[in-house]
Amino acid sequence: MRKKPNETLPSLAKAPTGIEGLDEITGGGLPSGRPTLICGNAGCGKTMLAMEFLVRGATQFGEPGVFMMFEEDAAELTANVRSLGFDLDELVAQKKIVLDFVRIERSEIEETGEYDLEGLFIRLGYAIDSIGAKRVVLDTVEALFAGLPNHAVLRAELRRLFRWLKDRGMTAIITGEKGDGNAITRYGLEEYVADCVIILDQRIQEQISTRRLRVLKYRGTAHGMNEYPFLIGAHGFSVLPITSLQLDHEVSTQRIHTGIARLDDMLGGEGVFRGSSVLVSGSPGTGKSSVAAKFVEVACQRGERALFFAYEESTAQIVRNMRSIGIDLEPWVKKGLLEIHASRRTLLGLEQHLVMMHDLVRSFRPRVVAVDPISNLTMMRDDVEVKPTLMRLIDFLKKEQITAIFTSLTGGGDDPSASEDSQLGVSTLMDTWLLLRNVEFTGERNRTIFVRKSRGMAHSNQIREFVLSDKGIDLVDVYLGGDRVLTGSARIAREAQERATATLREQDHERKLRQLESKRKAIEAQIAALQAEAEAETEEVHFVIAQETLQEKATHLNADAMAQQRGGMSNGHDGMKEKR
Repeated sequence: MRKKPNETLPSLAKAPTGIEGLDEITGGGLPSGRPTLICGNAGCGKTMLAMEFLVRGATQFGEPGVFMMFEEDAAELTANVRSLGFDLDELVAQKKIVLDFVRIERSEIEETGEYDLEGLFIRLGYAIDSIGAKRVVLDTVEALFAGLPNHAVLRAELRRLFRWLKDRGMTAIITGEKGDGNAITRYGLEEYVADCVIILDQRIQEQISTRRLRVLKYRGTAHGMNEYPFLIGAHGFSVLPITSLQLDHEVSTQRIHTGIARLDDMLGGEGVFRGSSVLVSGSPGTGKSSVAAKFVEVACQRGERALFFAYEESTAQIVRNMRSIGIDLEPWVKKGLLEIHASRRTLLGLEQHLVMMHDLVRSFRPRVVAVDPISNLTMMRDDVEVKPTLMRLIDFLKKEQITAIFTSLTGGGDDPSASEDSQLGVSTLMDTWLLLRNVEFTGERNRTIFVRKSRGMAHSNQIREFVLSDKGIDLVDVYLGGDRVLTGSARIAREAQERATATLREQDHERKLRQLESKRKAIEAQIAALQAEAEAETEEVHFVIAQETLQEKATHLNADAMAQQRGGMSNGHDGMKEKR
């Protein structure tokens, strides 16, 4: 019968451990009302894990517990777990926890004949009823069966023990020693009668100790199947899942400045996205740490907390060196906005470094984290563990919406033809990748920077010269001389040459403008002369016209006068004729 697509099956009841990473791996905690076997070699943390499960159950989930021990007494156990911040005396006084030390002697086992756990059941039942316990820890199971050679009896009594705990509805942890060779436990039997089996392991690699946790089996529920690093620190057990962190974190559209104005311009004018990961890679001496320090300083100037993990220099050395380029980190350290954690890679195992980072991030709650450099986290170029470890760190920081900046050495140094990828091959995990290089030319070595990639934003494809001075960090436009990038004195010489060329060009323009102005004035003078000549000719023409007009008028007047004179003489002769 097939399950319908929308049908959900009932889930197994689980008791949360209060250990965030472990609850994530197990999908909510250990099986409620069932026993869980925790096994491993001496010193791997079985007792600490069991005790934290019991304490957090009593203090966080309202489930009192009984811790029955067979190897160390209550006073020793109380002193041992006090380093984790657990006050067992107070919890016992509040009747939240019962500590019961049962001494097992081999001679007693031989004298009693047939071996059974009935007396243990009575004693454990009384402790449970005295505080209404919901959780039980038995530490360790080997002590119960020391000197018992009959494995058939051993297995039968283990079944009785686990069945008794189930019948009482106890969420139980039973600790056991790891067996020889490939055996899970010393007797090779416990894993067959426990509902959940967790293996703790402590191994030495390159003289560095690392601890791992694996859920071997978990009946009735899905669970993480891989090995997970864990650390026993000042706040108890810390487990970091490898594959359980999904790519489902929220993203922000807010942009934050890098503290370098022209770099912000290269990143679309607004800087990087909040919660993104920035990689600054380059060969030694290119200024990677300086970029990270500036990024941290500007975060503190915004009133944000920042964490700086350094693996090459001490805190005092970082503060002193950064002050030489105008970056003063000391005031922010004093104000509590900046914490610098400087250590060598060999101090802890790789996973312990990672878990320590998680703990510090959770306790300090920074908005910006810098790691300088991530390439120091490994002693070998082909360390296959570093990239997955950094992947988990990056995913964790993204999930917490923390902006991270990582520095790393490039694999090819300053050779432009060499691979640009970082030594650890983590560039594909980054949102923004800044590549720094040293450029040698004309006997000088100068620095350049360009944006190799920046997801989700427009960014410049131009190379800039990266200048460090006592005034801070600045980016300067570079020049191309033939097939080379000109920086430093070559750039200054080119700038001087261009300034001289621009001056000569300006002077030539001014000379041509003066010539043009002179020509214009000459033409205007010619025009004025022609206009004057035209005006003179116009006046002459007007004079001639006026003269001719006067002459014509005079002629007409003379003609009229003569006509009048002749007309008067004719009239006189006619009158004389009439008289006669």
